[in-house]
Amino acid sequence: MREAIWFLIVGGLLVFMGLAGTTLKRLPLSAAMVYIAFGYLLGPVALGMVQLHIPGDVRLLRVIAEIGLLISLFSVGLRLRIEPTNALWRLPLRLGLLAMVLTIAGLTGVGVVLLHLDLGAALILAAALAPTDPVLAHDVRVREPGDADTVRFTLSGEGGLNDGAAYPFALLGIVLCVSSPAGIFPWLAFAASVLWGIAAGVASGWLLGYGTARFVAYMRTRYHESLGLEGFFTLGLIALSYGVALLLGAYAFLAVFAAGVALRHVEHRTSGGQSAKEVLGAVEGDEIPDAATDPARAQAFMTETIMGFTVELERIAEVTLMVLTGCLMSQYWREMMSWQSAVSVVLLLFIIRPLAARLSLAGAAVKRRERRLIGWLGLRGAGSLFYAMFALERAPQAGLDRLIPLVLSVIAASVVLHGLSATPLMQRHGRQVYEDNG
Repeated sequence: MREAIWFLIVGGLLVFMGLAGTTLKRLPLSAAMVYIAFGYLLGPVALGMVQLHIPGDVRLLRVIAEIGLLISLFSVGLRLRIEPTNALWRLPLRLGLLAMVLTIAGLTGVGVVLLHLDLGAALILAAALAPTDPVLAHDVRVREPGDADTVRFTLSGEGGLNDGAAYPFALLGIVLCVSSPAGIFPWLAFAASVLWGIAAGVASGWLLGYGTARFVAYMRTRYHESLGLEGFFTLGLIALSYGVALLLGAYAFLAVFAAGVALRHVEHRTSGGQSAKEVLGAVEGDEIPDAATDPARAQAFMTETIMGFTVELERIAEVTLMVLTGCLMSQYWREMMSWQSAVSVVLLLFIIRPLAARLSLAGAAVKRRERRLIGWLGLRGAGSLFYAMFALERAPQAGLDRLIPLVLSVIAASVVLHGLSATPLMQRHGRQVYEDNG
């Protein structure tokens, strides 16, 4: 009976969201808000159908968050149809690296001075809360591949970069929780590992994405082989990029993001000045084999098919992650109602994030209103959940479970505040861009 009820509840939620999707787009709400509320009701505070235990379920939560991030990071990379040499890429690089480091520094200071955390725990909290979230950023990321809007492209690229760039700081926090490195050598080794992790992650992901895209297109156009099953190809490329990066000791999230960017880059170069949809045109069912094997359209067909597959996977990942997050909030709601949680939310969302974004964009050709919008729309979600579980799994004896209410409070505040404000703010931004362009 309990299993049947589970199927009814989950099936009902998915059908409801499928029917209400267009209605939600007209309201200042996000799907994540609905999913979290649903998860909250499933938790111990209401129905009691889901009981998640820390540290017992840490590994499960980490793996689910990890999978969701991998899918979303690859999807974000596929959307960024801008040449890597384009100056527009400097903006997400500034935010994804410089702004993230500034945010980690500010949050670490808050953790030590105001929250009275040890340095290691404060650094872990900062590493968890600093990355912006690619999973929930539907309203703020690029609408279509090739969208060069400054705000959308910057926020999308930032979300793809900083989830990987936060990894070394989380590791350093874990090390500080279990030991105290002495001398200069450990710090030099840490700096070298950061440089290697970033370079090897980006290079390995790019080479795998570029090479496999070229190889599959070659097999299709030359031999009419390797047709269909883009879903297998997508999941395989994500897994390969992640696995190779892990074997190299590189930052695997960056590798998956780079693989998506490389795949889109191959399509962009092949399509020339046209968009992928313009190259494809209208492809009917019986024309699919011709489009997949046509040298002029093969890359566009493959990339757009993969894009459609990853969008569906993203939605499923979002449902799963936000429902589980809501279940955790249902369990920790008392601990979340503290002054420490309020301090973390207010300082991060209203002071540290906007200030870090403004400093990182100093001197860039970005309008003042766009700077304010970018500074505000730094969503937190799956990345924060992943790094919290990642640290708990590796240093359970350090008492890091006390950080969970703080992380959940920031996620809840971000989902609600950004969910309510993102749609109207981005709509106003679109009108202003239209007016500026005449």
